Amino acid sequence: MTTLTSSIARRTARPLAVALLLGMGALMGVAHADTLPPVRTAPTGVEYISGGVGSDEAHAMQQAATRWPASFEFAVKDGAKADFAANVHVTVQDARTGATVLHNVKADGPFMAAKLAPGVYRVTASLDGKALQRQIDVGAKGPAHAVFMWPAGTDMAG
Repeated sequence: MTTLTSSIARRTARPLAVALLLGMGALMGVAHADTLPPVRTAPTGVEYISGGVGSDEAHAMQQAATRWPASFEFAVKDGAKADFAANVHVTVQDARTGATVLHNVKADGPFMAAKLAPGVYRVTASLDGKALQRQIDVGAKGPAHAVFMWPAGTDMAG
């Protein structure tokens, strides 16, 4: 009887270990997804996500941004370094037609990503009444990324 029990244990141990490892990996992926803020949809149908407050969420946003067509980063210059900015208001317009695809959406943290169709866009980010503008080309060479850096003294309370 012991030989039969040992034989069954050996045959089920390996598949059980594999299933356990796969399950742990899936749970870790879910835990990582839980650190991301929710995806929102603008009235124009463009999906976007913003956040990055706290180190876990910031890391998750940086990782997720590489899988979105466009991403933005917001900061305020502080001497030799920069502080992340939140409560930034973002407007994105098609540079060719002038059509607004995101209108005055608020970034809840220093990172934002948007599912923009391929094309050239004019992005305006405003913090404390100070607007900065960048042009991005989505789809030309992979995901587009723009950094908005306000001068020292810009109020981040937004």
